[in-house]
Amino acid sequence: MPEVHLPHLDDEEHADSGVSTDAHALERPESAGVMRRSKSLVKIGLEVLLISTGVFLGLMGEQWRERARHRELAEETLRRCREEIVMNRKAIAAVKDYHVTTKKALDDFIGATPKARDEENVQLLGLQPASFERSAWDLALATQSLAYIDPQLAFGLSRIYTLQQGYSDLSRGILQALYVRSPDQDLAGYFRAIATYYGDIVLLEPKLLELYADILPRIDRALGESHPVQRAEP
Repeated sequence: MPEVHLPHLDDEEHADSGVSTDAHALERPESAGVMRRSKSLVKIGLEVLLISTGVFLGLMGEQWRERARHRELAEETLRRCREEIVMNRKAIAAVKDYHVTTKKALDDFIGATPKARDEENVQLLGLQPASFERSAWDLALATQSLAYIDPQLAFGLSRIYTLQQGYSDLSRGILQALYVRSPDQDLAGYFRAIATYYGDIVLLEPKLLELYADILPRIDRALGESHPVQRAEP
């Protein structure tokens, strides 16, 4: 009788088990590689994030320090300019009445007839021009600190120092002219030149005092300070 071979279930189970084991063996390295790549990407992403955050914070800190330095420079400039303006205001207040009185006496002398002119009525005690301080302004221009000040306030300061410069130029010009003009040869012409000079500065001095009175409270507000502002009498 021929021999009949019956399949064993155990063999099939072992065969199936072998196939399954081989499949899992093939799947594990691939999944492990994916996990490793995922972890690497996450790590790289965190590193990029940390580096970016560090750079951002560094830039923010540098900008904050730069703004603080600009603010400090602006405050120093305003304080120095304020001190100069107070001194310049005192300089004008000390001579403005003399200029007005002397100009009137000169005008009376020049307007009178040659016979009626009385030199004794002209109490000429020198020109006595106001002398202005401007070191703080020159330093502000040199350091470009005006760029860190409120534009309207910087404009007000510029206007004041420009008028002061015009005043100083007039004073320098009349002094040079008087050096070459002798009062003994032409007293009327000598007095006329001085009267012309006084005619300009008696207009400039009240204007400067007005600008000083306006700018000082604005500087104090910018500095967050309060100073009693003494207004010069007109």
